[in-house]
Parts: sequence; structure tokens; C-alpha cells
Amino acid sequence: MLVDDERAILRVLSIKLKVSGYDVLTAINGQEALDMLVSAKPDIMLLDVIMPGMNGFEVLQKLRAVSQLPVIVFSARPENAHKAIELGANDFLSKPFDVDDLVEKIQKLLDNSH
Repeated sequence: MLVDDERAILRVLSIKLKVSGYDVLTAINGQEALDMLVSAKPDIMLLDVIMPGMNGFEVLQKLRAVSQLPVIVFSARPENAHKAIELGANDFLSKPFDVDDLVEKIQKLLDNSH
């Protein structure tokens, strides 16, 4: 599951991840992501921090209250890394990031969670 409020990022990352062999669900905001979790049951969440309404940190806190789903947080602000990890993120990437790095991190997390 890919969560970002920027449609262009959702589009580009979705294409890249699909080409890499992943099924991709997208959510345009934190609440939509949390609502989708119940029925979608994704293997991993890729979560932007800076979003209107519910930010990525709030999504992560709500998620961690009920799930240990692997989460990779990304943000244009590298200083968000510490807080993301503190709140339970499995990994962090600073935007802009190399999609190959993201795919590598996804694979590593999925390998470790099975």
C-alpha cells in the first residue's frame, strides 16, 4: 500500500513498483489508508509523512496500535527519520529517493516478515 497526497508521486511509484512485480494499492491520505487496511490486508505500507489532515506520523501511531505491518516512511525532510523510527517505522527514505533503493528495502522487509 502506497500512501501519499501527491497524485504524481502515487502514479510514478505505482508504475515502478508494478514493473518490479508488486501489486499496488494507493491511498491519497492517511484516513483512506487506515480505512483500506481492514479489507485490503497489504503486505507492507509505504507512507509519506507530510500530508494534509492526518499526517504520516499519526497514521503510523494508529497503525501500530493494532498492527505490526511493515512500514517504510518517506519524507522530504530527513529530520523526520528519527521520529518515524521512534514511532515504529521499519525504515525511512528521504525524498527524493531512488526507486531501486525503495524496491530493495521493500524486498528486505518482506523477506524478514515471512
